[in-house]
Amino acid sequence: MDTLSYKTVSANKATVNKEWVLVDAENMVLGRLSSKVAMIIRGKHKPSFTPHVDCGDNVIIINAEKIILSGNKTEEKVYTHYTGYPGGQRHATARELLNKKPEAIIEKAVKGMLPKGRLGRALFGNLFVYTGSNHPHAAQQPKSINLNDLR
Repeated sequence: MDTLSYKTVSANKATVNKEWVLVDAENMVLGRLSSKVAMIIRGKHKPSFTPHVDCGDNVIIINAEKIILSGNKTEEKVYTHYTGYPGGQRHATARELLNKKPEAIIEKAVKGMLPKGRLGRALFGNLFVYTGSNHPHAAQQPKSINLNDLR
């Protein structure tokens, strides 16, 4: 009996095969888009997935301003941040944030779906969100994918 065929192979930083992926966010629902992007960044779509290693792909999201929020979330969803000063709690609705900085909505949604801690912060560095259809990552030759094909 060949016992070597039963060994579990764990990926590490040297053996990981990272790719560049391009996602067009036009007319996509925010939650569905961000959950699938978080899965790609984490690497859960690969057979060599290892929970404690950054084995996911680098994801470029374009057309962030054309994202859709379902229901009344554009009016009712509130993003809160704290400036650090007394009385410095600031609130912004999704519509205000979409008009001011549409990349931030996608970044916040994806970041909340990544693991917390050192690995999650490292994984978040693999996400690049841009308004419009132009991006500065043409040299990486990203392959365009359709998120509806993923499970």
